Amino acid sequence: MNQKNSTYLRLIKAVPKSLQLFLNVCLVLLALILSFLLFKELIEFLKILLFANEGGDYKQFLANILIFFLYFEFITMIIKYFKEDYHFPLRYFIYIGITAMIRLIIVEHDHPLNTLIYSLIILILIISYFIINITPLERPSRSSLFIEKEH
Repeated sequence: MNQKNSTYLRLIKAVPKSLQLFLNVCLVLLALILSFLLFKELIEFLKILLFANEGGDYKQFLANILIFFLYFEFITMIIKYFKEDYHFPLRYFIYIGITAMIRLIIVEHDHPLNTLIYSLIILILIISYFIINITPLERPSRSSLFIEKEH
């Protein structure tokens, strides 16, 4: 019976470790793919800058710049994940959301109502970022008001 418990405990400890290893391998592969796409966007910038005529589409160029930054932010977030002991900082998701919404406004600004909604989403993300920055990282212990006093 004791051997069954020991095997069971080892199995329970092995499952999260193997899942973490799988996640880490997938994130490294994702980082490599994103790095390749980032390099590809850089080549596209050079093509646009070197071979563009005067009537180039500046909206598409700006959209490409923001896609470049999205790749960059995702790669940075993966790096931070490994540096911060397997934890994704929330502020990087907010950066990515703001950048993505700005890209949408630049690319698809034909409908004023959609542009207004995208702008409101950016405002909500900025407010969220502000709240994250003013919130202490360590949560305080329960207040003395909530602790029962012994008499």
